[in-house]
Amino acid sequence: MTTTIQNARLSSLTVLLAVLQQHQSLNDCLAPTLDDLADSRDRALSQALCYGVLRQLPYLRALLKPLLRKPFKERDQDLEIILLMGVYQLLYTRIPPHAALAETVQLTRVLNKPWATALVNGVLRNFQRQQDKLTAQVAEKGDAVLAHPAWWLKKLRNDWGKLAPTIAQANNEQAPMTIRVNARHHSRETYLPQLTALGFEAIPTPHTTHGLTLSTAVDVQQLPGFDAGWVSVQDGAAQLAAQILDVPEGSRVLDACAAPGGKTAHLLERYQPSELIAIDSQAERVEKIVGTLQRLHFSATICCADASRPADWWDGQTFDRILLDVPCSASGVIRRHPDIKYLRQATDLKALAQQQAALLSAIWPLLAKGGRLLYVTCSVFAEENHLQLQNFLQQHSDASEAKLNVNWGHTLPVGRQILPGEDNLDGFYYACLVKTV
Repeated sequence: MTTTIQNARLSSLTVLLAVLQQHQSLNDCLAPTLDDLADSRDRALSQALCYGVLRQLPYLRALLKPLLRKPFKERDQDLEIILLMGVYQLLYTRIPPHAALAETVQLTRVLNKPWATALVNGVLRNFQRQQDKLTAQVAEKGDAVLAHPAWWLKKLRNDWGKLAPTIAQANNEQAPMTIRVNARHHSRETYLPQLTALGFEAIPTPHTTHGLTLSTAVDVQQLPGFDAGWVSVQDGAAQLAAQILDVPEGSRVLDACAAPGGKTAHLLERYQPSELIAIDSQAERVEKIVGTLQRLHFSATICCADASRPADWWDGQTFDRILLDVPCSASGVIRRHPDIKYLRQATDLKALAQQQAALLSAIWPLLAKGGRLLYVTCSVFAEENHLQLQNFLQQHSDASEAKLNVNWGHTLPVGRQILPGEDNLDGFYYACLVKTV
């Protein structure tokens, strides 16, 4: 047994149990686990297993089902995850099959379940022998290969029809590493040669003015000038927010749901507002805004407050521009956060839509006449996006839509939608409202 691989697999098992049994965020439980692994190969393998199993979970379960006589008892769910990890390695990695099988089986002994050693070994060897037959059978069933919960696929089909399978398939792809060059320091044309000099390949990110998409992800500390604030990590779709908002010099700006501060920082890189107020309701998330701006050497008025209760924090002066990036299902960023497919439930959508409506209604009075509010989600679900805006416009006669004159995304009754994977971007929705009275 090689300690490196064993540690990586054991770490992956711990993380996957935390996500699937305890409903913890993958980011929250993976980061400290990776910190405990000294070898970079351990960290890379553990991360690949965690993301890979979560991306393909329903598909992997469908492949395993014919090989099991009965479902595992709750106390033995760790054995199911071990098997899922084993099948994933055999299907998707370059690890030699004999090594993948042996190291995965070894986990049963580490867990002090030697009685399960023969079971795990037998199931994985059966999968090796029947792989072609099993994959063909599952492919015939259709939905399993899309690797999403049934309610999720139903929702995608309801909202997007024939595009639903394409969206699901894009969700299961690995997202690229995209960065945003700080306009106060460089153009992307002057920054790109610095990447090239270090052997990093990158291309301009479509539809952005300062985005670069790397061919291979790298540690942020390897990026030239990262600590000096020359560059930040941000998906290209998220970079569109600052471009669309178009802040005139000297404007008063509100970023109403600002954490972790990427869009706040981008506004300060592009524009010169007289004041920018950034708000978030959770103290730990506010700290992330502070950290983001400190690294980039920017300052703003940062408040820990509930944006839906302006009486607690608003000084009565209206804003010329408001960025409202509302809490949402995050259904457009699954390729970066595959655990969302299992942490989010269909019943969550109603509560999220109510929260979004409350935020819109509470923030709208803070916008000056002639001012613009940009409504943003990283969702692909209609009730969080254009249906939400249609309802708002029906209830507010002083609001009208400012059509987005852009060449990306899909035109909706209100606003525009980028679907996951289009132009290699995350899924984002944008709608711009103008106060007419």
